Amino acid sequence: MVRPSAKHTSARLVLICVGLLGLALIADFLSASSPRFANSYISIASNWAPPLDISKPSLILTPKKTDDEVPEKGNHKNDTAHGRVLSATFADLPGPELKWENMAAAPVARLDGAAIQIKNLLFVFAGYGTIDYVHSHVDIYNFSDNTWGGRFDMPKEMAHSHLGMVTDGRYIYIVTGQYGPQCRGPTAHTFVLDTETKQWRDMPPLPVPRYAPATQLWRGRLHVMGGSKENRYTPGVDHWSLAVKDGKALEKEWRTEMPIPRGGPHRACIVVDDRLYLIGGQEGDFMAKPGSPIFKCSRRNEVVYGDVYMLDDEMKWKVLPPMPKPDSHIEFAWVVVNNSIVIVGGTTEKHPVTKKMTLVGEIFQFNLNTLNWSVLGKLPFRVKTTLVGFWNGWLYFTSGQRDKGPENPAPKKVIGELWRTKLKLSS
Repeated sequence: MVRPSAKHTSARLVLICVGLLGLALIADFLSASSPRFANSYISIASNWAPPLDISKPSLILTPKKTDDEVPEKGNHKNDTAHGRVLSATFADLPGPELKWENMAAAPVARLDGAAIQIKNLLFVFAGYGTIDYVHSHVDIYNFSDNTWGGRFDMPKEMAHSHLGMVTDGRYIYIVTGQYGPQCRGPTAHTFVLDTETKQWRDMPPLPVPRYAPATQLWRGRLHVMGGSKENRYTPGVDHWSLAVKDGKALEKEWRTEMPIPRGGPHRACIVVDDRLYLIGGQEGDFMAKPGSPIFKCSRRNEVVYGDVYMLDDEMKWKVLPPMPKPDSHIEFAWVVVNNSIVIVGGTTEKHPVTKKMTLVGEIFQFNLNTLNWSVLGKLPFRVKTTLVGFWNGWLYFTSGQRDKGPENPAPKKVIGELWRTKLKLSS
């Protein structure tokens, strides 16, 4: 038998290797062109947090990890495995460490509650106790003597979470919100509370129910804007107003106003120097699972943003500099100090690897003289839907849902804790 020469053997091996390489390239091309791959790429792109400096995009998108690749625990702030470059919007921002004091805890823990400060009193309303139980009463905290007391009931028809709320210094106006636990439907009912007599009165119902609408008093009218529509998910851009005075409605029907530029719930709404501001928020929210008899909450995609809009004498919405990072669940997490808006905690974009909700642990300052944002300091832990007050130079926050720990920004425990720190701001 004649053996092939070494030269012929080498040539044959080269041809085989080239052929195998070609087949591999063709298979890779077909895989990348398939709908499955395309859908994975679109999914990760649509859920990725935008870079902080939108004028200089620095985000690199990679195909979505499978379930067995996604880590369940740990700190993922600097996850660069396999060449990944993750957006920083979900990560903690640098800021000064503040000295915090733990004060008297609230009588109950609450999530998605509401709070209004009138002088040295903080009126704290409603909220979830657990996902299956909601509060239907008001607790009052006295900043002067660090005590809770004066509990009283809310009207039976009043919403229990996702409320719109504002005060004129005596009367508290309460608008719409979610009625009941889990992800039940909203109500259009509105009320007014006389904080001196603790008496409630009805007011004209909102044209349609809303979840967590932005609510403020401006130029003698009660303004209600945005929020989520009746399905709890679809952002609303509607804007209505009602003339009110001394706790009474001066009109029988709500007036349609200029729609807001971007809809959605969980944003801060503030009036300073006759200007109306809308800050942060989100589009989308949990929805009731179809067919569930208890309206069990079902997760849906959410987009958190840091947009800032202002309405003034020109009655046209103006765009102002955005927050340092997207922030939501801040509707009662703000105070105004020395012509600055101070915002505490919240939620930001979901973690790009785990897809879990990420809580915010910073205190932000928006200087209305310079229109500049800054990080005032760090909270003792990350927290969302916290309720904030300011008294005698102290910044207070209570309630909400805190993180799982310093290295895990996902939400865990609903709290009733009350904390304060000394806050000094130059005007």
